[in-house]
Amino acid sequence: MQKGNFPMNRGRLSFCLVGLLMLPAAGPPADPAAAFGAREDVVSISLSPAGRKIAFISPGPGASSVVYAVDAIEGAQPRRVIGADGRKERITDCGWVSEERLVCQAVFLMENVVPGELLMASRVFAINADGTKPMLLSRRTRADDSYYAFGGGEILDWLPGTDGSVLMARRYVPEVKIGSIVEDKREGYGVDRIDSANAAAKAVESPNKRAGGFISDGRGKVRIMVAPDMADSGYSTGRYNYYYRSKGAGDWKPLSIYNSIEDSGFRPIAVDPDLDVAYGIKRVDGRDSLYSVALDGSSRETLIYAHPRVDVDSTIQIGRAQRVVGVTYATEKREAVFFDKDLAALGKALAKALPATPLIRFVDSSVDESKLILWAGSDTDPGRYYLFDKAAKQLRPMMLDRPQLDGVTLAPMKPVVYTASDGTKVPAYLTLPPGGTGKNLPAIVMPHGGPSARDEWGFDWLVQFYASRGFAVLQPNYRGSAGYGDQWYQKNGFQSWRTAIGDVNDAGRWLTAQGIADPAKLAIVGWSYGGYAALQSGVLDPGLFKAVVAIAPVADLAQLVEDSKNWSNHRLQRSAIGSGPHLREGSPAQNAGKIKAPVLLFHGDKDRNVDVRHARLMHDRLKSAGGRSELVVFEGLDHQLRDSDVRAQMLRRSDAFLRTALGIQ
Repeated sequence: MQKGNFPMNRGRLSFCLVGLLMLPAAGPPADPAAAFGAREDVVSISLSPAGRKIAFISPGPGASSVVYAVDAIEGAQPRRVIGADGRKERITDCGWVSEERLVCQAVFLMENVVPGELLMASRVFAINADGTKPMLLSRRTRADDSYYAFGGGEILDWLPGTDGSVLMARRYVPEVKIGSIVEDKREGYGVDRIDSANAAAKAVESPNKRAGGFISDGRGKVRIMVAPDMADSGYSTGRYNYYYRSKGAGDWKPLSIYNSIEDSGFRPIAVDPDLDVAYGIKRVDGRDSLYSVALDGSSRETLIYAHPRVDVDSTIQIGRAQRVVGVTYATEKREAVFFDKDLAALGKALAKALPATPLIRFVDSSVDESKLILWAGSDTDPGRYYLFDKAAKQLRPMMLDRPQLDGVTLAPMKPVVYTASDGTKVPAYLTLPPGGTGKNLPAIVMPHGGPSARDEWGFDWLVQFYASRGFAVLQPNYRGSAGYGDQWYQKNGFQSWRTAIGDVNDAGRWLTAQGIADPAKLAIVGWSYGGYAALQSGVLDPGLFKAVVAIAPVADLAQLVEDSKNWSNHRLQRSAIGSGPHLREGSPAQNAGKIKAPVLLFHGDKDRNVDVRHARLMHDRLKSAGGRSELVVFEGLDHQLRDSDVRAQMLRRSDAFLRTALGIQ
């Protein structure tokens, strides 16, 4: 839940649903792979300061994407602003800085800068809603710069109430000019107030070589600075030193130290200027909880919210000033707790107005908070966007997240609990094919990526595709998953791989024990760490799964450590994965001879999360061991495979592979 806020009048609230979308009669899609593989129509969406215009990013052909602007009135037609090919460059988000002008961020793939490494650079730019007057806001790279700044900076504060200016954190690189006295020696991360029309900048925070980031109060005042702790070797130690500035003061004072390896200490997220506190996350009884720390010099610490079962994983921040109004967490389903009574009442009213889409989040708002964009969805609704008008009390549908699936019968996702072999109760989500008996089915266990992540209740395009093809799908939140506290996370899914993969395999055994799965037609499909788990499941229990599909998988733990050697997080990666016998025992590529099931591998060759060499190594090792392996490499694509045609191809091929391997007609 991100931007968007409007205080409501107390009392009963009723909505007028204007032009509500009527769902056509449900049925199967004509081309399931194309329908489910299509990327969501809205990647990012923003409301202009006065609430009169909307900007959104939508996929174009292949991997490309396009920024559109549209008037916030019924029947208005979107206008193209700018596009990107999605392979060499990608626009990640856009926001309104005035009624006519947008500020967007783009990322660029840079090859052959460092041999053997794929590098990304980011840049921030402004552009008019009609596509004219583009202006780079990131600092320009100069011929005499002593090194290249890959990061283009970030918008720190949208400066509500101003017209066309932002606070932006930017990296300064010193010049090296031989024989000239005109040099810019400034170096480090600083903050500038920038006019988006002409890129004119006024320094707000001088560049600081120690600084790695800043937090503003949403009103133009920089209140917190973070200084990552770096070893002499240049590697990160995992410690982050936070400093704060009292109201009206200029000096920085120590606030907290956060240790990312131990996950200890207070990690600030936002500042409330009225209460004069910093909100942030801190562990309580092994679970993440929301705290506030006073910025008045007293360092008074207050527990705001803790959940007894799961982590508080984020704050709810509303409006262009990003005011903290609540927290969100996931138990069986995602929940929200609002501190603002009016917003709590609004949330309840929205739930009554949209009973078929119980997942609701606020996305953006006008400056006066009279208009709001919200998103609503569920397990059987991929999601749709609405525009809410406070004064008129009108809730108007705008667009669907996945129009290709409008009217398609989707399968309900049910929270379940199964028992692992050691008696531990493992939470999971079960999705059965629509309209079936739910018995003796071909079935898929689908472990999530991460491993420091978890699955949640809601729409999942991979799950829904396989369910539409007749498979039961079980998604286990195995031990090693994040969100359930330290005891559940253990040492993470790599160091504690036996426990994590044991839980994944026990998920398959539960499906057969319940009579849901035909044991002869049981498969496993995973992406990233999920792909690792899919492969390693065959090492731990070669006869359980009869087919393996691994997308962008980790295949070798020692290689995963080696992949980070040129990066500042190398020591952190090495610490997270550990050392010892488990590097070999827990690597599917080192144990390929134990895997008996046929394997299908997919990987993008521009993957910066997990290098494509993992899939290639796995394929070669399986072939050398006499195993059955197919490898599909998608050229020019990264870890997420952001290309609708490629995703459709992957779904078709994996479906055919599973049907052949499992003997399904």
